[in-house]
Amino acid sequence: MKINTNVAALTAQEANSNTNKALQNSLERLSSGLRINKASDDASGLSIADKLRTQASSIGQSISNANAGISLVQIADKAMAEESNIIDIIKQKLIQASTATTSTAGADAIAKDIDKLLDQIDNIASQTNYNGISLLQKSASSESATSGLTFQVGESAADQLTTSGNIQANITGMGLTSLKAMANAGGAAMTQTAASTMLDEIDDALNSLNTWRADFGSTQNQLESATRNMMTQQTNIKAAESVIRDVDYAAESANFNKSNIISQAGTYAMSQANQVSQNVLRLLQ
Repeated sequence: MKINTNVAALTAQEANSNTNKALQNSLERLSSGLRINKASDDASGLSIADKLRTQASSIGQSISNANAGISLVQIADKAMAEESNIIDIIKQKLIQASTATTSTAGADAIAKDIDKLLDQIDNIASQTNYNGISLLQKSASSESATSGLTFQVGESAADQLTTSGNIQANITGMGLTSLKAMANAGGAAMTQTAASTMLDEIDDALNSLNTWRADFGSTQNQLESATRNMMTQQTNIKAAESVIRDVDYAAESANFNKSNIISQAGTYAMSQANQVSQNVLRLLQ
């Protein structure tokens, strides 16, 4: 019997130390809700889970981009819808001025109405914007055509949707400058024949407006479809990350209870190993 090196106690201590480490890891998982809390828990799993988390975050931002794009498109569409209503009214006024029953005074009143309505079209075109981005012309101060708008709706550079651009929803872009000059001149210029010749210009303006609205409508459909697709992707990616990163509470609770029992047993074993060493005193009596 040897007491200088208590091999039994050292063996029990080593086993108990390992058990306590396992118990601490189990407590960490239960308290954090994560199976992987540090790289040493699962190095490859951590790498995959982090990539999945980044992918899910990127798609989440893309969903926000798409929703913002939908809002932008809706603003432009509603503005052009109002312009379309104004053009309808102008056409009615021109048809009224094109008949022989309209007096000179009536033609003058019609000219004034049309002049104000055309001014409102220009006001709508200059004022319609999203976050300072002009939608119906180049800028608030420039009546030139817009450039195409590009929406980032995915995690790669190729995941983009673009509008056709070249929108110029003001009286210049819709070819209504001649009508504006006639309206400015008043009833004297707004003759029956002159008013009649402007009906084709109004129809052309409405066709241009409808073309721009159709492009925005197609873009909105694309954005809404992309949003639905990305939401499904994000859900599946988060589920995949959860499988790797999140702890299974049922399994980990069972593992914790097992380690806790073994730890208590190890402590008892160390006390018994130390007690055995005390038996050497009987040899000295």
